[in-house]
Amino acid sequence: MVDDGSSVPRRHLGRVLETLRVEAGMTVDGAAETLGFSRRKLWQIEAGRSAVSRTDVRDMCERYAARPELADTLVTLAGQTRAKGWWHAYGDPLPRWCEPYVSLAAEAHRLREYADGMIPVLLQTREYATAVCRQRADLTEADRDRLIEVRLRRQRVLRRLPAVPRLEVVLAEAVLLRAVGDPGVMVAQSRHLVEASHLPQVSLRVVPLAVGSYRAALADSFMLLDFPPVNRVEPDPPVVYREFLTGVLYLDRESEVAEYEQAWAGLDAVALDPDESRRLIETISAEVHQPDV
Repeated sequence: MVDDGSSVPRRHLGRVLETLRVEAGMTVDGAAETLGFSRRKLWQIEAGRSAVSRTDVRDMCERYAARPELADTLVTLAGQTRAKGWWHAYGDPLPRWCEPYVSLAAEAHRLREYADGMIPVLLQTREYATAVCRQRADLTEADRDRLIEVRLRRQRVLRRLPAVPRLEVVLAEAVLLRAVGDPGVMVAQSRHLVEASHLPQVSLRVVPLAVGSYRAALADSFMLLDFPPVNRVEPDPPVVYREFLTGVLYLDRESEVAEYEQAWAGLDAVALDPDESRRLIETISAEVHQPDV
């Protein structure tokens, strides 16, 4: 079987090209005829179901009157559509590096996140996100403010209509103990976690320090995104998303996803149940982060 590489850059590229076509006022049939493509070929490109050549992408950008800088970005992305795993360097530390993740999250029907460093972005309060972004001394104040807004906009996926995705989060206890910002920030963040854990689409569990070593701890923080079938078409494969200081890594090869699925399954054996987790969050907030009176 031919390995067509990661589907992540293909999906992101297809979504952008589809948006450009619609903005240009062209139908699928009209665009296909203009480009000399079959209708099926254009559909496969827009659905992210096949790799695409730089030449085809350049032609599409010209027909759709894409901005030159966007066209150059998409042509470069086309060259990555056969990558086995896709590393996306930030370059610009602000909105552009987040776009592929936002695109995937908009399609996912289930998000599973394990965090052992910081509270996951999707559950951060504004004050906590601000304290995290203040660590970026390499950015101007204006850029840090923009970065905070970008992080908070990612939370909109939890209000997506009509289909709100299922969010399952497992936190290492160390995340709750780590002071980010002043005590008031941590108390408010803990309260927000407890409130979010009561939402019907959210599951929040904690792995206590007493557990010791476990498989997911070897993987560090990661997110699994699962996708529903669309129009009775076989669903896209799950994607593993990992965020680092200088970039993000997307993995969707079957063997790679299987490793993270096993790590996630192992969390069920060591994480507290939701009620026990809420009690632990409240205890840590009261005993560790409560401001001195």
